Amino acid sequence: MGIPTSANAADTVVAVSDLTRVYGHRRAADGVSFAVGRGEIYGIIGPNGSGKTTSIECVQGLRVPTSGTIRVLGLDPATQRGALRHRIGSQLQESALPDRLRVWEALDLFATLSPKSRDWRGLARDWGLWESRSTAFADLSGGQRQRLFVALALVNEPEVVSLDEMTTGLDPSARHAAWELVGEVRDRGATVVLVTHFMDEAEALCDRIAVFRDGRVLAIDTPAGLVQRFAGESTVQFTHEGDVPWLSACEGVSAVHRSGTHFAVRGEGPLLAHVAAALVAHGIAPLDLSVERPTLEQAYLRISEMEDRTP
Repeated sequence: MGIPTSANAADTVVAVSDLTRVYGHRRAADGVSFAVGRGEIYGIIGPNGSGKTTSIECVQGLRVPTSGTIRVLGLDPATQRGALRHRIGSQLQESALPDRLRVWEALDLFATLSPKSRDWRGLARDWGLWESRSTAFADLSGGQRQRLFVALALVNEPEVVSLDEMTTGLDPSARHAAWELVGEVRDRGATVVLVTHFMDEAEALCDRIAVFRDGRVLAIDTPAGLVQRFAGESTVQFTHEGDVPWLSACEGVSAVHRSGTHFAVRGEGPLLAHVAAALVAHGIAPLDLSVERPTLEQAYLRISEMEDRTP
């Protein structure tokens, strides 16, 4: 599976090349390479133990690679972490604060430590923490703790922010609110590296996605690119009384199936647009025209199946 790893070189803010991290006899990261462009929301997906968090912790300077090279904003996080500290933000999967520290105290402390910080009060409101601002860390729910760690990662107005499973423990409404806020983080000029195991989250937010497994990167592409390459065809459906023999020659169409007045058209690419244009050109405008698209989850499962069959 050819893996395009590079962003535009001039706009690359995170560059990882042949990263390997070994623990004893286990390779948590095994030749990982990817590049993140300025202003991207870059997704990293894969099962537990696939090397996602290890790779991001190396990018953040929290772990030193066994081999390979990493550059973040042109700097080596292993040896120049001090120079990067106020330019990046990190929300880690496993984090903790002192039990008695209150929400507002944590946000105020982090803001004080940064030479270029946001008003923590706005962050508290954005991330649903204002009402619990006087609550001690030990008394926060799991979802509240997640939101606090994301807010702490953003308080220094980072140029690059890493979010590791940021919506774990959040209810569906809070998850979707968090998605909107991540988009706003990018709109403020930050580049976002998002580690997630939620396929709908990756599909909704990410410009490009790297698929990890067993410490390696199996594929990199846009969400739509991964779906098109690995998840198979879309199906356009509609009802019509007459026949449509010319539809099989329509661009992107691989097969047309008819059952009575019901038509199912299979194919690739912008299939709905091509089929709809062809139908309208022949004076047909079905009211029930619809499309069933393959999903990123299906693409991810297909990539995993292909890996399982590789000798």
